Order: sequence, then C-alpha cells, then structure tokens
Amino acid sequence: MDYLRTLGSAAVSSLVQKSGLTLPFSLGSKVTSFENRTIWSLYDGTKREDGSPVSIFEFEANTPAKKNLLPLAKNAVRKLRTVRHPDVLKFMDAVETETSIHIMTERVRPLGPAIREWQTKTATEREAWLVWGLHRVSVALAFLNESASSTHGNVRVDSVFISSSGEWKLGGFDVLSNPKDDAAVLYTMGGMLPDASTYSSPEVKKGGYSALKELPPAAADAYGLGLLIHYAFNANAGPPATAQPPHPPPTAAQRGLIPTSIFPAYKKLLNPNPKARLSPAHFLELGMSHTAGEGSGFFASNQLVQVCSGLDGFNVASEGEKASLLRTLKESAASFPTEFASYRVLPALISALDFGGASAATILPLVLQFGKNVPPEDYPNVILTHLVKLYASPDRGTRMALLDHLPEYADKLDKKTVIDKIWPNLQTGFTDTVALIREATVKSIILLSDKFNERIMNNDLLRHLARMQADPEASIRTNTCILLGRLGPALGYNTKRKVLVPAFARALKDPFVHARVAGLMAFMATIDCFDVEDMATKVIPSMAFTMIDKEKLVRDQAFKAMELFMKRIEEHAATMPETAAPETEIIPGAVLPLNGTTSNALVNSAAGAAGALAGWAISSIGKKLAAGDLSTSMTSAAGAAIDRPTSAPIPLGANGALSGSALTSSAAPPLTPTYSSPSTVPTRSLTTAGAATSRSKGMQLGATKVLTSASSIPDWAEEAAAEVETSQGGTNPWGNDDLMDVNADEDDWTITHLELSCRRVLATGEPTAVFNHPVADAVG
Repeated sequence: MDYLRTLGSAAVSSLVQKSGLTLPFSLGSKVTSFENRTIWSLYDGTKREDGSPVSIFEFEANTPAKKNLLPLAKNAVRKLRTVRHPDVLKFMDAVETETSIHIMTERVRPLGPAIREWQTKTATEREAWLVWGLHRVSVALAFLNESASSTHGNVRVDSVFISSSGEWKLGGFDVLSNPKDDAAVLYTMGGMLPDASTYSSPEVKKGGYSALKELPPAAADAYGLGLLIHYAFNANAGPPATAQPPHPPPTAAQRGLIPTSIFPAYKKLLNPNPKARLSPAHFLELGMSHTAGEGSGFFASNQLVQVCSGLDGFNVASEGEKASLLRTLKESAASFPTEFASYRVLPALISALDFGGASAATILPLVLQFGKNVPPEDYPNVILTHLVKLYASPDRGTRMALLDHLPEYADKLDKKTVIDKIWPNLQTGFTDTVALIREATVKSIILLSDKFNERIMNNDLLRHLARMQADPEASIRTNTCILLGRLGPALGYNTKRKVLVPAFARALKDPFVHARVAGLMAFMATIDCFDVEDMATKVIPSMAFTMIDKEKLVRDQAFKAMELFMKRIEEHAATMPETAAPETEIIPGAVLPLNGTTSNALVNSAAGAAGALAGWAISSIGKKLAAGDLSTSMTSAAGAAIDRPTSAPIPLGANGALSGSALTSSAAPPLTPTYSSPSTVPTRSLTTAGAATSRSKGMQLGATKVLTSASSIPDWAEEAAAEVETSQGGTNPWGNDDLMDVNADEDDWTITHLELSCRRVLATGEPTAVFNHPVADAVG
C-alpha cells in the first residue's frame, strides 16, 4: 500500500516538476481494489484549498498500450466536465498534460467492494439498499439517454461509485458518446475498454460497436443495466447465461436473489432484440408506477427511495406530506444505512430546519437523532451551528424542542457560544407569557450553568430566578428553589451569603407544600455553603418554624434538616474552648456548677432549667464576693472607704443614716433616676454631707444608684434601657394590661427586704434575723 502510494506521489511530483503547475489537490493512498479494472487508478486525496476529502482518478500514458487509450481518458474528462446531474459523479477539477490526466471528484469508493460488504447484512436491509442504488443509476441513465441523447456504453459495476452519503453515483464516462457527435469514441474505440466483450450487448458482439450508431441511445445501456442488476444481487454467481450466444432468456431458476418484483423487468432489459429491449427510462417508470400491474412499483415501494423523494421536495410539500415523511423518518431511522442517515437525510433535514416554520419542532428531534453518528470533530459544524441559530426564533414550538432536547447536545456546546449566542435569547424565556416556556427555561439552566461567566451566574441569572420565585405557577417556584440549591456551590462566596438564606427561607413560606419541602432540601444540599455562625444565626432560625408545619411531609423533612445542621454545629462546638474570657478575668474556681450539678450535667425539664439558672447566678455572685474579700486587706468601719461595687446598697450608720464612708464630697455628681425607675418615684440627691432621708424611704424598689462613670455602663444595659424607653412611649410587648397584682399592698412593692429586717430587729430586739446579711453591721 505504501509502495503504491509512493509511486502515485512520485508521478504527481514528476508532473509538477515538468509542468510547473500547482495542483489543486494533495494525493493520498491508492484504492487497490480498483486497480487494473479500468484505465484509471483511484486515489484518496484532499482538496488543497480547504482540506476537504476528494478522490483523484489518474491516467498515466507511460506505455505504448496506454498511449492508445489516451483519447478515452480525454473523453471522460470532457464529458464529466459538461454533464451535471445529482446521480452523476461530481466533477471538481482536472489537470491534463500530454501524457497524464488527473480528475478530482467528490470523495467516492468503488461499488464492487461495497456490495460484498453488504452481504453480511440481513436480506431485507440488503435488498432495500440495492434497489435504492439501482434506482439512482436508472435515473442517471434515463437522463443521459433521454435528455442528453447519448449512450453511456460502459455500464458495469466498475463504473458505479458510492459517495460519502451512501448514494450510488454513475461514472466511467470513457466512451460516453452522442451519435451526432463527430468526435464520438464509442463507435470506433469502444472495444478497447478492459473486458469489453464481457459486458457488451448481443448486437455489439455480432456487429461491433459501430452497430450502436443506428440504434436508440438506450439500447446498449439497457443491456448493461440488466447485467448490473444480476451482479448486484448475485455477486458471486458470475455473468448470467443469457450474456453468451445464443442469449437465451433468463429462467426462474436463474433468478438467484433478484427480487420477484424486479425479475420480469430484468428479463426485458436483457432481451437480445435491441428494439424490443426495455430502456432504462421505461424501467424507471415501471418501477415508480403502482398501476402498471405485476412487476411494477418496486422502486415506489422502497423506503429509501420514498425518503429521498420526500426530502428533495420537502420545502414545497404540503403540511400533510411533511408530517408523513417525518413520521416515516422517525419510525425507520434505525434501519437506514449509516452513511445514508448521516450524509443524505441529515443535511436535508438541516436545510429544512433553517426555514423554520411549524415543522421545525418536529424536525429538531430527528436532526439530533440522525446526528448521533456524526464524528465528534464534525458535530459543531454539522449540527450545533444550525441549532444555535434556532434560539433566535420566536416560535414557541421550536424553543420547546430546543430545551427539551438540550441534554443531548449541551455537553458539546462551548462556553463562548453559550455566552454570546444562546444566553441572550434563552433569557427571554423567563418572561414569556406561557408558563410552559418559563418552566422549561428554568430547568435548562443547570445544563448550561458550567458555561456561564461570573456576570451571568452571580448577577443576571439570579435576578431572573428571584422573579421566578414569585411566579404564579407553583411548579415554577418549586423548580426555581431546586435550581438554586444545585447552583449554590458554584456561586461566589459573597453571593452565597447574600442570596441563599433569603431565597430558601422564602420557599419555606410558600403555600405549595412541595415548594416548602424543596426549600428544606435546598438548605441541606448547600450546607457546605454556610459557615457555622450563619448556620446558628440565620439558617436554623429560618427553618425552625417548619417543624410545626401543617403538612407532615414538611415536618418530617424539617426535622431531618435540623438534625443535619445541629450535628454540624455540635461538631464545631466540640472544638471550641470552654470560655472566651481573657486570663485576667478568670474567676477562681474555674467552672461554676449549676445548682450543685457537675459542669457536664444537663437538665431535662423547664423547672429544672429555671432552678439551675437561679442557683448558678447566686453561686457565681457569692464566689465573686468571696474572691474579692480574699484579695483585700481587713480594715475597720472607721477606716478608709470600702471598695465595693457601685451596685451594692449604701451602708447605713447605727442610727439608720448613711455612714460617713458612703458620703461623697460636694463635687460628687447628683444621683438621677435610672431608665427603669417609675416616674412617680421621687428623686433624692446627695447635695450635702449631712443630708439623709427617713428609713422608710431609704431603699425604694428601683431606687437610684450611684454611677461611677458613664463608661461603666455595659452595652447590654444601654440596649435594655433603650428598649424600656421605647416601650414607655408605645405598647407593652407583653400586652397592654397591667402586669402588677392589683390586690397587692403598695408598701409590699416599695419597702425593701433590708428595711423590713431592720424593723423586725427594732421591734423584737433579735439581731439574729439579719445577722448573716451582707450589710448586717450597718444596722447592728
């Protein structure tokens, strides 16, 4: 093979060197199965202009015998250049010199090897393919005989080729002649063809090729067509007996695999009498007719013939005819030859698809179905280019077909095409008035999202989805939430924090039960998009109310979601330190127990929790005081002022007046009411060192306390004061009713515990009632 290719390349190189020509092709490998069967050598090649595949027929007059055949080669070039027909080998270019001819045609392969390959197919498939091929050859011969008034003169298996679309193409124009042409070579040089006697008609065998000049142009070609039919169906049987004198008519026993519907017409093609012989045109007419009786309609009933005929006239056919053809294509697509489906049916469908119209929605699925056999490197140009154009179509049926079948071609789209050509048209579906289009648009986004840029993903798309969450259709709202859940991990960090929680929380309030379930599932699916702080402060609060949803389906999903998030938070909490207080503020004794329990103990009831909290608060205060006492030196009451918290009660003297240590200088700021003091409580100030009030008014509920400085007020106190101030000017957050017991004695809410204790001591003379009180010394 390489040796033959080298020879061919050497011949071309020699041609280029001698002639100085720039050949329009690059020569490839030689097709060895075609060698020595005609005057030509066949090569695969590529067109130099665009690299497309072509075939090269080479004639090299390098011997005296071949020089005698040069007129035949030149006749082939001349006729092939001028005869143009869909079923004739397509001529592209030619290079001629004194001793060589190169013809460039569409890429083809010989028919003979293809027929042998089809012998492995089922009988039905093989017969359908052969009948279809013979139909194409009959059409070409009818054109040559009737329209061109010429005789092909070389009808044989080696003159027929198969194109890339699987269609049979008629070539071998070496002796194609018009009897009125003075330069006709058939009548003088026809016998110089290889194996001419094997394929010649009875009249030629008897009187030579010159006898054809007086006969109808179709006489010799009809006989050659009969022999081609025999070879096509009985490739391994050799020529029929009727090909040799005395040319007996074929019998039923000699039919072989020729279909019974064709056999009557086949016998008429091999009639020894040229004037009674059935012409290719009449053979074609008989095959296409349903009313000619027995032995007719064999072409018209062939499915491949029907499909080709329908595709050729698709754009001018009625809607009913189009629907019928498309239905046939859909039902029979699997039985079509691969080449036929990919390069004959598919281009015709794409051409029809470009016209759009109501049938585009039906054609599109077929285009994708037949496009499965297109090589991956050709798929963008053959299929995707046309599909992308359809996104600009305003036809809703076309848009639905594009979106419904998007999974079949989405992975083959490149990012630039999606951003520049598909997205600008696709986004119009979000605002379409038909709900079906809006929903299909939402569903399609997940297939294209990996090809969106940051602008589309984090801005344009989210704006559309926010609108879709308020769509009147419940299914669209639900699918929008599901889409957001799937897109979540791909969003930018800031976009996740800003969008996901509000979007899913909105779904949880949707009246449609499945939208609420989708919201919960979306939270769970995007759990990795939230940090622990957001889980605790945003996600869980947003989901909590769904645990008492009216629908059990929602409640069950809510508990699962809460469990998932709580587990994640617990895992994080286990890694946190026990306290965040700095070392300088650590209280001696480390962890404070809750009401006598250990630090790891938990309460199981509301009452237990309340008791534990109360016990914790009292214990902690006591421990703080004890720690303070231990850290100071002991002093007498008459000594320096006691360092005490500002919140502690002011110590009283023996007579019930303020002790001297509690008195401040005249520069001390006056005491003012706190935000929590009722307006009816009188304000008292310390303007002089000797000022004092009666014991009954000394410590009222909510009495004023000394503020050491403005900076000592904690933030939470300021917040609480602000809330109280707000509540005084408006309604009570707990209700407008008085929360105080109306039957209680007013003195019970104004006399402090300390004052009651002092009264009891004075009345009974028993100091033990307040002996252990923190300020017992002040009243003793």
